[in-house]
Amino acid sequence: MAAATIRGRMSAALKGNPMLRRHVALGLLAVVICVAVIAFRAGRARSQHADPAAAPHEPSRLAVVWTSGDADVAHRVCFMYTYNAKRAKWFDEVQLIVWGPSARLLAGDKDLQAYVKKMQDAGVDVKACVSCANSYGVSEKLRGLGIEVKGMGKPLTDLLQDDGWKVITF
Repeated sequence: MAAATIRGRMSAALKGNPMLRRHVALGLLAVVICVAVIAFRAGRARSQHADPAAAPHEPSRLAVVWTSGDADVAHRVCFMYTYNAKRAKWFDEVQLIVWGPSARLLAGDKDLQAYVKKMQDAGVDVKACVSCANSYGVSEKLRGLGIEVKGMGKPLTDLLQDDGWKVITF
C-alpha cells in the first residue's frame, strides 16, 4: 500500500476519533519524556566523569521544528518540551522554528501566542519560515508577536549539518 494512502487513512481516522487523537498525542508525549530523561541522564553521567581541567564547556543547543497544525500537539508535546528544555536547562540554547501549518495555527490561537511569549521570556529564540508564513498570509501577525520571520531553508540545513545542534521535529 502506498505511503500516501496510509497517511490518508490515518489522517481520516484521527480526524474522526478525538479519543484516538488524544491517545496518539499522549503516546508522543511519553516518547518525548523518555528521550528527555535519557538525554538528561546521559549528560549527567558525562558531567560526573568529566575532567574539570578539560576544555571549556561547549554549549548544548536544541532546535525544535514545529510543523504540526494540531493545537493538541503544540500544547501537550511541542511547547511543553521546548519550554522545559530551556527552563530546566536541559540545553543551553533552545530555538523554536515555526514551519508550515503551525504558522497559521499560531497566528490565530491566543493561548498558543501566550505560550510563545512565555517561552520567549524564558530565553527561547523563536523564528518562523517566511515562505510558510507568507503562504498563509500571517507574516506580519507573527512579526507582531516578536518572532523573527525570515528564510529558514538554509539556516535549518546549517543546524542539521552542525554536530553542535540537536534537531527535533513536532
